[in-house]
Formats: sequence, structure tokens, C-alpha cells
Amino acid sequence: MDTTENSLVPDGWSTPPTVSDLKQNFRDSQPYHDLYEGKRQEYIAHLNIEGDVKLKKREGFSSVQPKLIRKHAEWRYAALTEAFLANQVMYKLHPRTFKDTLTTSQNEALLNYQWNNQLNKTAFVDELVRTAVDEGTVFVRTGWVTESEEVTKMVPQYEFYPASMREQVKELQRAAQLQQADPYAFSQHVPEHIQQAIALTEQQGQPIYPVYIGDEEVVEEVLVRNQPTVEVCNSANCFVDPSCNGDLDKAEFFIYSFETSRSALKKEGRYSNLDSIKVSTGSILSAPDHTVVGDQSFEFKDDARQKFVAYEYWGYWDVDGSGITTPFVATWVGDTLIRLEENPYPDKKIPFVSCQYLPVRKELYGEPDGALLQDNQAIVGAVTRGAIDLLARSANSQEGMRQDALDAVNKRRYKKGENYEFNPNIGDPRSAMIQHQYPEIPNSVGLMLTLQNNEAESITGVKPYSGGMSGDALGKTATGVRGVLDAATKRETGILRRFATLMIEVGKKLIAMNGEFLSDEEVVRITDEDFVAIRREGLRGNYDIEVTIATAEEDNAKAQELAFMLQTMGNTLPFDMSKLVLADIARLRKMPSLAKRIEDYSPEPDPTQQMMQQLELQKLQLENQKLQMELGKIQSDMQLNQAKAQESMVKSGNIQSDTDLKNLDFVEQQAGVKHARDVSQNKAQAEGNMALEILKADLAKDNQVS
Repeated sequence: MDTTENSLVPDGWSTPPTVSDLKQNFRDSQPYHDLYEGKRQEYIAHLNIEGDVKLKKREGFSSVQPKLIRKHAEWRYAALTEAFLANQVMYKLHPRTFKDTLTTSQNEALLNYQWNNQLNKTAFVDELVRTAVDEGTVFVRTGWVTESEEVTKMVPQYEFYPASMREQVKELQRAAQLQQADPYAFSQHVPEHIQQAIALTEQQGQPIYPVYIGDEEVVEEVLVRNQPTVEVCNSANCFVDPSCNGDLDKAEFFIYSFETSRSALKKEGRYSNLDSIKVSTGSILSAPDHTVVGDQSFEFKDDARQKFVAYEYWGYWDVDGSGITTPFVATWVGDTLIRLEENPYPDKKIPFVSCQYLPVRKELYGEPDGALLQDNQAIVGAVTRGAIDLLARSANSQEGMRQDALDAVNKRRYKKGENYEFNPNIGDPRSAMIQHQYPEIPNSVGLMLTLQNNEAESITGVKPYSGGMSGDALGKTATGVRGVLDAATKRETGILRRFATLMIEVGKKLIAMNGEFLSDEEVVRITDEDFVAIRREGLRGNYDIEVTIATAEEDNAKAQELAFMLQTMGNTLPFDMSKLVLADIARLRKMPSLAKRIEDYSPEPDPTQQMMQQLELQKLQLENQKLQMELGKIQSDMQLNQAKAQESMVKSGNIQSDTDLKNLDFVEQQAGVKHARDVSQNKAQAEGNMALEILKADLAKDNQVS
């Protein structure tokens, strides 16, 4: 390991990977990568009719090649993208425990806000779907970007003195109370100079108040961008561990090559040794393992903007000789290592997610529809070219006649369109003239084209709606129509589930990064009027992620079922319930404005009915008052009877007490107990008086002595 590499090695890494180690993994993954890359290029060639698939032109023959695969793909793009873009809310989160309810709602609001406002959801979904449909496999790279800029501004300055006014003391008291009640609100909403004053007050034990002394020009670094990123990668530049058995989570490394420049790397702030990079003219073109997209003829000549290829390695390595691997990331350009650190993401996993359009067992790479339609496209092209050549080689509307049918004078008249005379020796002049016409195209041509188109439709499930629909296009019976549509929908739903799984994995990574890298507080716009403050510390929790997808067929079917239910219930369904059902139908029909108006609609009450309701209410109120008066009278009577009963009980108790006292006194006298008690009482009183006198004497003696 050279000196530049040593400077990047983190502390404690005794056995870090070298550039040669990383390149060895890169070379080991190339055979597996090149095998799929050959198939991918073949898929693209058949899709666009280019390369070896494109026929060479031959004089006198047609070279037309219908784009059957491309036509089916175009119909597939719209169906799959609309399933994700039809709803404003892409993600729904469900808490796993009761305590996760608040964090779940915050994460859901933040995640949907980021997709709708920061990540360009429409462009991402379009590229995701088109890449998967065209190539069969798509890789998505997740990350986090932080950008800041220096801003010069005037900052007020304060000096701190003991508080001298009652208002100052009250302000400090209010701030101190807020600090105790809600420390977060104190740190976010109380001015910094007041916070400093509170800290000094606690240190010095007396109220300290800030005094404004003026402004000072300060250069501060302001955060202008701090958000997650998602990128649909070029599969040609993705190199994966061949031993992962089709599971990207089990891959020990993932290498991604990308085009960049010194300026771009410096702006990101995570790379070093940039001055050691050796870039030669045409460096991008000289990278045989990297596929360049776009114009390759233009290139910047200055060092800051000159393009070159960097290789980013995400994987696991035993960095300290303990026998346990550590997740890390490394980047190199040529032979220069410019980044080496532990995986910065909270899940410590490779930040790539993959999806197969048509899965292949135990394989990381899938297949597109084009892999199944290549033969059909070739046959359709051959039959179409044969029919075109048949028509083109015929002399349509060309005329011929016998040489002796007309003399020179009459030939000139015939060509001018004038009356002419023909040779009577030829008999019927029509037998001496021939007019060529297009030959009849055999019925087998149309039959073969129909057969191939139908087979293509059965393979992909895409119907040729653009070509019109006959009465038998979807089957001759209602059962046949429903069966065909259900089969096509199920196949499309299976593809959507695989896309949804990818989006769920992407969502999990974004949520983890939000909890780690997001600002302490982020304000999220829910609607045009509603804003929610998201706190980073409040994002941690356990929840399940769901991606909201819906096809037009499913939405229409649900809308029809709800309309049928509404019609069946008729007037028996309460108005509020009917309103909810109507709103759902409008929402399924992609009419959100109408759904909102239905939900907010409140019918004006009928004046007559309203008056009858008021009269009925007044009647009930009068009846209630009468009932309350009767009830009050009954309660008064009951209280009076209870008072009389209590008075009788008291009188009876007094009589009984007097009787008991007299009886007790008589018994004590008879037994001599009363006399003994009187003697004991007199004795105790005498002893108390004596003790009191002794105490008084002692106190008087003490006073004399002193």
C-alpha cells in the first residue's frame, strides 16, 4: 500500500483492502457480468431494430422490419407507470406497536413529501419502468446528498449584565419555565442570546440579561440541500458478486462505475487524493469496462471539468484481522484510491436494490417481454417484406400492345388521348392490349400475421387496442372476456408486485437515512394550507411499509362494485354513508376534485321539515319540563318523609341514652365501682398539683442563684 492509500486508512484498520484487492474482485465479476451484458444488448437490438438485427438493404427488395416488441413495450410502459403515479400518496406506513403510532405518521408524511417534491417521482418511475421492460433487470442506487454554501450576514451582538428591570426578570423566568417544561421548544424557539442569558443566570446565581451593542458581519455556512437521492443505474456499469445466487442482500460486493470530474468530486466533500489522479486525453473512451451514455465526441480539456471514470466498491472486508468482516466503501480512479471508510449508511448494507421484470430462477438478472417475442417479430417481418416485395415487383397500371396494332400516326394519337384507328387484321383490339394490375395477396399472409400477433398478445397480455377491437377480440362470451382480462390483469399485477417490492426496499433505506442524516427539524407541506414539523429524533420506530399501486382495470372494477352496492341499497342507506361511497367511486374514476366536493357537500335543510323538527323539539322540551317538575315533587316528598323518620330516630335514641346512663350509674353504685373511681380521680389531681408546685419552687431557686 502506497503513501496516498495509507493516508485514507481509518484508525484501527490493520488489514485494509488495497486497490489491487478491489480490482481483483472487479475482474472476477466480469465474466458473469459480460454474460448478461451480451443478452441485454441483444434485447435492446431487437427492441430498436438496430445492430445485427437490422437487415442490410438489397436493391429491389424491401428491408422493412416491424417493431413488434417496441409496440408491446409502449403499451406496457403506460400501464405500469400509471399504477404508481395515479395516487399522490405512494407510501403508507402501519405501526407495529401502539407507541410507534406517532413516528409512523411522521415518517409517512416525510417520505411522501420527499418523493413528491425532492426526488422527481414521475421521472424516476418512468425510467424505472422503461429500463425493466426493455432490459429485464433494473438496479436502483440510494444515497444522501448534503450541499451547503457560505453566506455573509449581519449578526447582532450582545453583552450580558445583571438584570435591573422587572420586565427583564419576568422574561428570564418565562424562558426558564419553558426550558423545564419543553427543552426542545426552548432550544428551537427561544433566541440564542436569551438561552445564553439563562445559562449565565444558572452559573452566577443571579438574573443575567443580554444588552444589544450592535451588529457584526459574519460568514456562515448555510445548508441548502440535505436530502436522499435515488438513481436508476445503467446495468452495463454494475458489477455484482457472482456467488450471490440471485439475492443482492447476500452479495459480498457491488461495484459501480460512473463518470465524474475533479470539480464534481470536490463538491461532494468525501473524496481525498484528488491531485494524485492521472487523467489522459480520452480517458472515458479508454475505459473498456465502462459503457458511456450520450455523446462521446465532446470532451472538456481543463482539469476541473475533464471527465474520467471512477469505480465505487461497496462490500465487506476483514479490516482488523479479527476474522469478522466490516461493511465499507472504497472509490478509485485508475490506480489512485480516493475514498476508504466504513459504510456510512445506518443499515450497513449495500445501497443498491434490484428488480427483475420476468424472474429467472437463482439468477440476479431477469428477462423482458422481448426475449419471448423475438421469433414472432422475425416472422412478422419476413411475411410483411414478402408481401411488400410481391406488390412492388408488379407493374401496376402499365399497358402493352401488339406491335402491329397501331401504325405510327395512330400511336401518336393514342398517346395524346385522341381518337385513333387500329389495324383491322388483328381482330378484336382488346386482345392486342394488356393492362397490368396488383396481384392478389394470398389469404395466408393475413392469416400468418394474425397468428403471430395473437401469439404475441397471449405471451405479453397486451391487447392491440390501437388497432381497434372487433366483436371477438376478447372472446365470444362474457366468460371469455372476463377470463382474458383476468389473465392479463394477473400477469400485470405480478409484475407490479415485483416493482412494489423494490420500492418498499428503497423506502426502508430512505427512512433509515432520514433518521440519521436529516436536519433536527424539517417542515413538511401536507396540503396548500397544512404544514407539519418533523423532528429527526421522532422518526425512530417499528412499522410496516406498503406501496399504494392500482391498475385502471382494478379501479374500474371496484367502482362498478360500489355503484352496484349503492344501487342495491337504494334509499335505505343513510345520506352520510351514500356520500362516502360516491366519493370513493369518484376517486377510483380518477376524479379527486369531484370526490372532495362530494365529501364536503352538505344539503340545505327543507324549511317545512326544519319547522316541524323545531316544533317537535319544543314539544319534547315541554314534556321534559313537566316530567322534571313531577320528579322534583316526588323527591321533595321523599326528603320530607326521610327528615321525619330521622327526627323520630333521634328522639328514640335520646330516651335510650338517658335510660342507659341511669342504669349504669345504678349498677356502679351497687357494686362500689363509682366510689373507687372518684377516689382515684382525686388522688391523681392532688399528685398533679404537687408536681406543679415543686416545679415552681425549682424555678424560683434557679432565679435566685443566677
